[in-house]
Amino acid sequence: MARKPKGDKNALAQAIAMRDRSTIEMVEAAVRHGDVMLAFQPVVQTQRQDRMAFYEGLIRVLDETGRIIPAKDFIDLVEERETGRLIDCLALERGLRTLSKVPTLRLSINMSARSIGYRKWMRILDRGLAADPTVAERLILEITESSAMLVPELVVDFMDDLQERGIAFALDDFGAGYTAIRYFKQFQFDILKIDGQFIRNIHADPDNQVLTRALLSIASQFDMFTVAESVEQQQDADFLTQLGVDCLQGYYFGAPTVKPPWVEQPARKTA
Repeated sequence: MARKPKGDKNALAQAIAMRDRSTIEMVEAAVRHGDVMLAFQPVVQTQRQDRMAFYEGLIRVLDETGRIIPAKDFIDLVEERETGRLIDCLALERGLRTLSKVPTLRLSINMSARSIGYRKWMRILDRGLAADPTVAERLILEITESSAMLVPELVVDFMDDLQERGIAFALDDFGAGYTAIRYFKQFQFDILKIDGQFIRNIHADPDNQVLTRALLSIASQFDMFTVAESVEQQQDADFLTQLGVDCLQGYYFGAPTVKPPWVEQPARKTA
């Protein structure tokens, strides 16, 4: 097979770089103008799948036309930039506002470990907790496994401080990263969310069944509540129920929506 000329590779690299710059510029503009919203996805109780354990609030960034910019298109590009910290701030701000408006709601919000120590983020949290004392016990902060392992000691101290204030923590996408098991003795996460790559089609995949059992064993050893992500079919939900997973999350139970049940929908006009 003939090799592609270097000129083709350079042109492709330049096109990718240009696309990335354009995406970053769109996201930065949206963040400056506050053009973001939360979409809410339900997390159901395994034994009572008609009951919500909590909702996850997922940040959505809008372009100048009001269309959603897919998170996969920008999240890695802005993770190390201040824009990533500002997105975490906006997600927390909107999450706290929602919790204050809906006193029966329990809500998880994503954050990067890089936002620990970011003063604006902490000011938003302090204001939200001061304005409504019930918010802390209804707020869950989700940190991905890969993010937590960037600064594990800092994450441990951060969690200790906020757990004393009533906030719970979830280790997101567990199994996708490279967590050193020794840190589990220090982390003290309240919730462990098993990455969807192990959950999809688990009822028919012996390898995923073995791996998920192993992850559940770790969670049990460290007394962590478990959530299976990316549940997309009834057979998988049934199998996970048999395994003893505490909660289920995925498109089978509901896609993320900007119109959750607690938002009053406008009445339809009748003829």
